[in-house]
Amino acid sequence: MNLSVIFSFVIMMALSIGLMAQEVEKEEKKVNPEEEVQTLYIHSRPLQRVGNTFESTWLIDNQTVLVPLRKTFQFDILHRFGTVNNGYSDFWGVYAPSNIRLGFGYTPINNLMVGFGFTKFNLLWDFNAKYAIMKEQGPNPKPVSVTYFVNMAVDTRPSENFTYSSDRWSYFHQIMVAKKLNRDLSVQGSLNFSHFNAVEAFINPEGDKQALMNNDHFSFTILGRYKVSDALSFIGNYDQPITQHPTNNPNPNVSLGLELATPLHAFQVFLGNYQWIVPQHNNFLNNNNFAKGQYLLGFNITRLLDTKEENLKDMVFKEKKGSKKNRKEK
Repeated sequence: MNLSVIFSFVIMMALSIGLMAQEVEKEEKKVNPEEEVQTLYIHSRPLQRVGNTFESTWLIDNQTVLVPLRKTFQFDILHRFGTVNNGYSDFWGVYAPSNIRLGFGYTPINNLMVGFGFTKFNLLWDFNAKYAIMKEQGPNPKPVSVTYFVNMAVDTRPSENFTYSSDRWSYFHQIMVAKKLNRDLSVQGSLNFSHFNAVEAFINPEGDKQALMNNDHFSFTILGRYKVSDALSFIGNYDQPITQHPTNNPNPNVSLGLELATPLHAFQVFLGNYQWIVPQHNNFLNNNNFAKGQYLLGFNITRLLDTKEENLKDMVFKEKKGSKKNRKEK
């Protein structure tokens, strides 16, 4: 990763945090019209995230039970640097090869979110859906929140990497159960299933093809968030493989970090072992061992656009107050 890429992400984070400050509606200052400060107002619907079990659809490397309100558009930037093992030689992974995912999602109907994303490693395109089966908050509150997540990913590297076109595909299913234990503490557990159409194999002494790993892989995840203020939280998750493969068993993942969230933004920074980002690849292919200190720095940026209340065209192109008058005077 070169210095310009680092600067680009620093700028994006700064812009994201700057936009967070603009989400709180405030009164216009009554000053001379020529000196009036133009303020961007965002009239988001009430309870967009107030009282929700989690502040974001993501918590580090995993989905949460949260499904945004209907007619909400979401944009994600997920970034994972390299592992810290090389120390100063690659600035503790900051200048090592990194992975990036750009994701988009939309909630067309209540409780259902659909989306897609593109990831740098293996040029992966993923297509996903998430459905909230039951929720703790709402008109009919339940004791816990239960959400189902599914995706399919296609590896779009050149054809010489595959025997058949179907070998490109992998799939992921996840059932999540979460509970907000009190005002500040939320926990979630999930059972995860990953499937790869093709796995690496070798020819054994008998001349038969022997797979290095199974095509199917089960795992479970435990994650949590503890709020220390209205916007700041401690976050963490643990991912444990269940399936035992003939060889190349993946390592567990331990992640800890901080989250800064407002009704329409979430920014998370953390240390963890996963670098693949796409969940089936994280669960199936993780070679980083936390016991050996193979951690990496990562961050997530999520931006929601409430299209029921916000007009993107007005936000981008609406003319400033007094601008026509100023042009006429000139």
